[in-house]
Amino acid sequence: MEIVRVRFEDLAEVAELFDRYRVFYNKSSDLAAARSFLEERLEQKDSTIFIARSQMQIVGFTQLYPSFSSVSMKRVWILNDLFIDEIYRKQGIAKLLMNAVANFARDTGAIRIILSTQVTNLPARSLYRSLGYIQDDAFDRYALSL
Repeated sequence: MEIVRVRFEDLAEVAELFDRYRVFYNKSSDLAAARSFLEERLEQKDSTIFIARSQMQIVGFTQLYPSFSSVSMKRVWILNDLFIDEIYRKQGIAKLLMNAVANFARDTGAIRIILSTQVTNLPARSLYRSLGYIQDDAFDRYALSL
């Protein structure tokens, strides 16, 4: 298993996984829009994507967005997306991707990685806890849908 940062040459294949990720979260499939979205993220350099490749096939990905802590005046990474192709799950691939993310965050001088997941996503919650992520009980999170 190889974990690497995505390249433009990987765009079509990772877009297929990204589209399935969105379907997993009850969105309609739209492969063209998924590809366009990822292409724009890469062109604008406003996200970092790591992929898991098994025998030349992309089987998982994670996408990070940069942010900052004003109080600490340091970089923070938002781990927004993590997805493993269904037939490759429970093989430790998510853990490999998460470890690559942690190494990347350290290398970029970040003070933390933040993420959120559905309360019902027990496998993800278990993974995050096993890697040392702590559920935030100190702050209430709010969102405004626009």
